[in-house]
Amino acid sequence: MTNISLKLAETISSNGIKSVYGEPVEIDGTTIVPVAAVQYGFGAGSAGDADEDAPGGAGGGGVSIPFGAYVSDETGVHFRPNLITLLVVAIPFVWVAGHAWSRVIKALKK
Repeated sequence: MTNISLKLAETISSNGIKSVYGEPVEIDGTTIVPVAAVQYGFGAGSAGDADEDAPGGAGGGGVSIPFGAYVSDETGVHFRPNLITLLVVAIPFVWVAGHAWSRVIKALKK
């Protein structure tokens, strides 16, 4: 079981920075480099001692969230955010912050 975990760890660590920053793409003199947040998680286990016939299991998963892209053109290099991702993150954050502030204000009024 340990060998599977080690192989998965080697595979993920070999991806490194290429899993966060995509390959540069050039279109009409403009270079675009996509940016994403990437997270992986893996686990493995077995019952009993080091016996090869002992029951066990492994699992894992990952997520990638596209944040935007770095764009290099005649005006320079700048970051263009993915607006949909910003909304998906911002709406729950604003709701939680508003809810927290309402509780703080309620507590201060007492």
